[in-house]
Amino acid sequence: MFENSETLKPPKGHFYLAGRLFPRVKWWKSPKMRVLYFYIFVLIITNTANGFDNSMMNGLQTLSYWQDYFDHPKGPTLGLFNCVMSVGALAGLVILPYMLDRLGRRICLVFGSFFMLLGVALQSGSINFSMFVGARFILGFGDIIVICTAPLLITEIAPAQDRAILVTIAGATYHSGAFIAAWTTYGTLKIQSEWSWRTPSLIQGVFTLIMLAVVWWIPESPRYYVSKEQPEKAMKILAYYHADGNENDEVVQLEFTEITTAIAMEKNAEHSGSYMDFLRTPGNRKRLLIIITFGLFAQWSGNGLVSYYLNLIMDSIGIKDANRQLLINGALTSFNLATNLFFSFFVDKWGRRPIMLVSSAGMMVAFVVWTALSAKYDADASSALGSGVLGMIFIYYLFYNLKSGLIASYTTEILPYSMRAKGYTIMEFAMYIALFFNQYVNPIALENIHWRYYIFYCCFLFVEVIVIWFFYPETRYLPLEEITKIFDGDDIATAANLEMEKIEEYGKGMTRAVHIEDASA
Repeated sequence: MFENSETLKPPKGHFYLAGRLFPRVKWWKSPKMRVLYFYIFVLIITNTANGFDNSMMNGLQTLSYWQDYFDHPKGPTLGLFNCVMSVGALAGLVILPYMLDRLGRRICLVFGSFFMLLGVALQSGSINFSMFVGARFILGFGDIIVICTAPLLITEIAPAQDRAILVTIAGATYHSGAFIAAWTTYGTLKIQSEWSWRTPSLIQGVFTLIMLAVVWWIPESPRYYVSKEQPEKAMKILAYYHADGNENDEVVQLEFTEITTAIAMEKNAEHSGSYMDFLRTPGNRKRLLIIITFGLFAQWSGNGLVSYYLNLIMDSIGIKDANRQLLINGALTSFNLATNLFFSFFVDKWGRRPIMLVSSAGMMVAFVVWTALSAKYDADASSALGSGVLGMIFIYYLFYNLKSGLIASYTTEILPYSMRAKGYTIMEFAMYIALFFNQYVNPIALENIHWRYYIFYCCFLFVEVIVIWFFYPETRYLPLEEITKIFDGDDIATAANLEMEKIEEYGKGMTRAVHIEDASA
């Protein structure tokens, strides 16, 4: 066994799978792998649609035609415009894990996409407040199904050598949508009609249409096929996309054995696939603490203020010109996109725990300075102080972007197969509870107590640093059995490994059965 993640650092040009060293495959030289990476790219841009919506709502609040059409919403009304999407997402989360396990990943993507397109159509054609709010509820319902399903499918079809980076990029591409939306609303500012706000809403559906056009060719999760007792389909997918059709490839054989072994263990377990599993052992309770707090940290770190209400912050520091506000929004989303994608490629090199600690501590310091400058501006307004606040927002997001892409990758890698769908759903549920609070309470608090509201986020960020320091373990380079040891201890990990060795023969037997069935055919 390896003692820590540093000893597991693979030599250049190699990667670990189940504790064994393999040479990396240059995916651009493999025809089938190139196709797979295209499919993964399509799955990645599902988060682009989500990011587009958040930034778009920021931009719409700056457009005079949107403000006039909906009678200049403020406080609770403005909060309802934004938070109802989170209510729709929470409704979608109730049914999502059961759909994922029973219907598979691809059907969930199709199901969610249809609801997203319906929401986009109704939102773009809204004629009153009620229709706009109803459209955003439907949009949220479909969006959560898609953005939860896509990273799970990426995790389960991506080659092991690039899995962590690809899933992290999937989380980071939220900002690609925000980037596109920010500059779209800046461009439509010049349209002198209702189409200045209807056009961005229509464009939001483009990313969903791309995914819906391609999803029919994207392979289903091999794990899903094994769970449905169709191992031959799982083997064909792994061999076709990971080894150009070679079922005897050593990596493919090991991947297939790992999947079948894990599924066999789940079926043999006394308690499997239940939410109660998260409370039954100390290790699982620790996993539950991490995924819930990670979901809260994703939205209660202060980013919700800027994501939906940047215009209110700009107003509070004397920047009230719509053109300038949209330019700042565009510059910020461009900065976020560049830094997020850059940091995604260092998730293995720097490690999960150092990234999260530096990120949260940096955000805390930036937010404290941001709050102090805002307080001084409130007492003695000056353009220099306003510029200082604006600069601190960019510094804050530099640190936030360090870890934002880790949400999907860290959550999926600390959860065992049987708990992954439900665990990811719990994390998203916590995230959207926090998001609902942000979207509804933030405009009310900003309107009534102004900069003093920032103190809440300064305190929360301090708590965030403490929780990460004491409870978040490092997982980079670690094989499954080492992650099990971190959460469940040596005795349980050893017992699990012995059980895996017994059931591994079952996986090998399934491999032989698949080859015999192919030969017979």
